[in-house]
Formats: sequence, C-alpha cells, structure tokens
Amino acid sequence: MDSRLRRFDGHIEAGHVPFTPSLASAHTAMPRTHTALPWLLLSAGIVIADQITKTIVLANMQLHETIPVIDGLLSWTLAFNEGAAFSFLADAGGWQRWLFTALAIVVSIVLVVWLARTRRADWRTALPLALVIGGAVGNVTDRVRLGHVVDFIDVYHQNWHFPAFNIADSAISVGAVILIVFGLFAGKREHGADT
Repeated sequence: MDSRLRRFDGHIEAGHVPFTPSLASAHTAMPRTHTALPWLLLSAGIVIADQITKTIVLANMQLHETIPVIDGLLSWTLAFNEGAAFSFLADAGGWQRWLFTALAIVVSIVLVVWLARTRRADWRTALPLALVIGGAVGNVTDRVRLGHVVDFIDVYHQNWHFPAFNIADSAISVGAVILIVFGLFAGKREHGADT
C-alpha cells in the first residue's frame, strides 16, 4: 500500500488521497461519481438561506433602521454595501460593482473545478469550498440584481460595531478559515510524518 495514505490518515484507506498540489493528477482521473460535486447542495442551501433572509429584511426594514436582538451585542441593521468586504471601494463610483461581480464569478468557477477534482469523502476540503462558493454566489446575486450587497447582521459592544454582514459573508469567512486551518494541519501532519 502507498505509505502516503498512512501518513495522512493514520490508517490505510484504499482510494482516498488527500488533495495537495503535488497529488492533483490523482484527482483528475477519478470517476465523476466519486467527486465532491454533491457538496454544491450545501452551496445552494446557503444561497437560498441568504436570499430569503435578505428578502425578509428588505421587506420589513428601512435603510439604516436598527432592531435590537440581544442588547449590547447583536441587532439587525439594514445597510447596503457597494464595495467589497468591510465596504472597501464602496465610494468608487459604480465600476466596482462589475469588478467584484466578475471576480466572484471567476473565483466560484475555480472553486467548483477544485471541488470536481476533490474526492467526495474529503470533507475537509469539500466543506469549506462549498461554503465559500455559496457565499460568493449569494453576494453576486445581490450585486447583479440590486447593484449592492444587502447586509443586516450588526455585532457590537457599546460604541464599537463590527461592519454589518450577512449569511453569505459568514459562509465565506467560515469556509476560508476552515480551509486555512485544515491546510495548516495537513501540512503539519505531512511534515511530522516526514521526520
């Protein structure tokens, strides 16, 4: 059996090789039925939840209206973001709408291809990719449909407020953190097994 399998998983599991750039060719030859593409159902669920919550907020709140949820910690506050994360380039004049839309579409396509080359059982890769794809598509939907992203979750303490965000932003952030953490631990496991 391949010793790389033992190093990554702690046991021998036939047919499962974790994704690493050096092993990418092993993923391109797998049958389509074994890819992680079904994880796109999670992405679709995120888009649906994101769009439903934004529709409810838009129907029931005015711009900058605040509804307390947990005093001193959380409120719903309707805000529109024409820029990127944390309102980067929000006042750039409109061109940023199409830049961020194109960027999100390209990133989503790259991540779907990565997901297609990932084994279905490799949830450490598939889960964060699905989260980021769902979040990106949720926010792209807003940009194309409305010209801005709808944010409404306001986390704060006294006079300090974290920038307002939404379910799509949460999915992107959580997915990115999981991808980084699992990537670091996979690197440490690989390095530890080499020594």
